[in-house]
Amino acid sequence: MTDVLRRGRASLAFGFFAQGVAFALLVTRIPAIQERYGISDGLLPVFLAAVPILAGVGSVTTEQLVKRVPPSRLLRWSQPVVLLALLGAGAGGPGQVAVVAVALGVFGLAVGALDASMNMLGVSLQRSYGRSIMLSFHAAYSLGGILGASLAWAGAHWHLALWVSYLPVVAVLLPGTLVGSRWYVDAEPAPVAEGRAPGGGLVFKLLLPLCLVMTFAYIGDSTVSNWSAKYLKDVLGSSEQLATVPYNVYMVTTLVGRTIGDAGVRRFGAATVVRAGALVAAGGFAVVAVAPGAWAGMLGFTLLGLGLCVLVPQTFAAAGRLFPGASDAAIARLNIFNYVGFLVGSPLVGALGDAWSYRGAMLVPMVLVLVTLGYARSFTAQPDRYGGGHERPRTADVGRGSNGL
Repeated sequence: MTDVLRRGRASLAFGFFAQGVAFALLVTRIPAIQERYGISDGLLPVFLAAVPILAGVGSVTTEQLVKRVPPSRLLRWSQPVVLLALLGAGAGGPGQVAVVAVALGVFGLAVGALDASMNMLGVSLQRSYGRSIMLSFHAAYSLGGILGASLAWAGAHWHLALWVSYLPVVAVLLPGTLVGSRWYVDAEPAPVAEGRAPGGGLVFKLLLPLCLVMTFAYIGDSTVSNWSAKYLKDVLGSSEQLATVPYNVYMVTTLVGRTIGDAGVRRFGAATVVRAGALVAAGGFAVVAVAPGAWAGMLGFTLLGLGLCVLVPQTFAAAGRLFPGASDAAIARLNIFNYVGFLVGSPLVGALGDAWSYRGAMLVPMVLVLVTLGYARSFTAQPDRYGGGHERPRTADVGRGSNGL
């Protein structure tokens, strides 16, 4: 293990951490943004949907750019744009909807490039390490989310203007990410398996189960990030200050699960860990749906964090195993379904909540997460010489000298 790889891992982890802070500061203050700019309840889902649509565009663009530009360079410059867009979202005056619309649009485009390039680097580093480390990067993201949600709570508690909450964070993280980007590592791709094309129908057919898992996982995650504050406040009768807490609780338990998750993958295999996570997450949604009050709702969000936390990192890692010679393209395409999940999840929960009930709406992501159980075998498949897949031993994680991660 070289110092170059260690520095690359530490700097990339900081990039994940910074993105966790930025994203949490945005989503936990959605009620405040809505109030600040006078966005109606009917228009709010449109704003929430526009961000993942533009992020999907950013991810598609990244797939093409990485053919000519290293992922590290894309990450180096997309992350400052995300941070500045966050600041812009809080800088407008009352009623200036155009300001927040532009800021969220830039945020969406930049975050698509950021998410794709960040996970490309994570998967390639995992290949170089020869063992599961992908969950540790997402644990750093969760840690950032905890800090961001805590800062959001403080801003709501002291009634700080949005830009006052955002400016110190951007002032610290922006130069930090630029300095840290000096040590990003662009690993060489693994050899392409014989008979495997880097694109086309065959690739998408093999990738499709992972795309569905990614979609379902982010429908669940977007339900928490976009609706937990509103759910606690409007359905369970909490204060605005307390309404910022569920996302923080969710991120804390996500951090715990991801911190120990790599060891679980090495011991039991990715498929077993994914199955367990899906069952725990489904239980969390059930608790949230029937919660009689705010604190019972907190228990549900706790279970959601423990369950959902393993799905996304392992889905990216599985894509790298299936397409070792074209992992960047596979991850960029898979990352699009991150935003499909957000695009579907946020309006779906909102529409069901308005037409039926928000309690009933929580049962939909519960069912979708359970569907993940049927695709768990895809997390242990490796490509054979004809481009198909076969099952790995469950105790194997990654091996040096193989085509897998």
